[in-house]
Amino acid sequence: MGMHVEDIGVDAIAAMDAERAFSNCGFQATNIARGIAIIREMKMKKATVFLTFTSNLVASGLRGLIKEMCRRKFVDAIITAGGSLDHDLIKSAKKYELGSFMLDDAELHKKGINRLGNILVPNECYEYLETFMQGIYEELYQQGKTVSPSQIAARIGEKTGEDSFLHWCTKNRIPVFCPGITDSAIGLQAYFFKQKRKDFCIDVTKDMSELAQLALNAEKTGGIVLGGGISKHHAMGVNLLRGGFDYAVYVTTSSPWDGSLSGARTNEGISWGKINEKANHVTIDADATIAFPLIMASFLKR
Repeated sequence: MGMHVEDIGVDAIAAMDAERAFSNCGFQATNIARGIAIIREMKMKKATVFLTFTSNLVASGLRGLIKEMCRRKFVDAIITAGGSLDHDLIKSAKKYELGSFMLDDAELHKKGINRLGNILVPNECYEYLETFMQGIYEELYQQGKTVSPSQIAARIGEKTGEDSFLHWCTKNRIPVFCPGITDSAIGLQAYFFKQKRKDFCIDVTKDMSELAQLALNAEKTGGIVLGGGISKHHAMGVNLLRGGFDYAVYVTTSSPWDGSLSGARTNEGISWGKINEKANHVTIDADATIAFPLIMASFLKR
């Protein structure tokens, strides 16, 4: 321990040329090259791009790449879980530490340190979030007793620094949809806030119209899907309304053999109408902290 988690350096990523190196390599390297080509096509065809990711990725240094994509307006909408907002606002003020997957978790608990893989999050980080979010909720409450998750994300983005993806989403008017926001530290703080403001409400359905219109009004849509869970499914569900994604790139470490949504490949989405039968799509079986910088390298050069 003693080393901090740092956001990944985009200049170092831009030096890579994974598409040329990996195209004919085979296995997942070839799928990475296919993913690059599909994302290039969705951008050239001016598709509305939905980026979805799980919360753990924001705890990692991949947060820096997500931030850069938002700064450059590379995506049109983000769908993620509540923990992503937790980690983004905390990391704008606090540092996470690098540890090990093999640490003594009972000892960590005694020291007030939470382990997320080999990333360590001290309790003081959540103490900061508690104070931060109570102020956010009070501001929002004074403007209206019912708020949407995207309103919460935008207000957080007004107060975080330039290292924050929420900052750039707010600045560039990229909506951040968070259908499961109550399953997070932010959600827990909403419970505490409601003890004094009992008529305060987070309406997770309030964002549905804006999200649906993004999909329905798009000539073409593309999905860049990192991991699974509610973030992935919410994007697929809204695109079902228009006949499915026209382009889809999945990056996952989950297996399809238990029938889970997180492990489902792009071709399974076709059976549901969530990905169009004529779509250009690929599933990359890899850790997103490795694969996604390789995928985005060629785009960051431009």
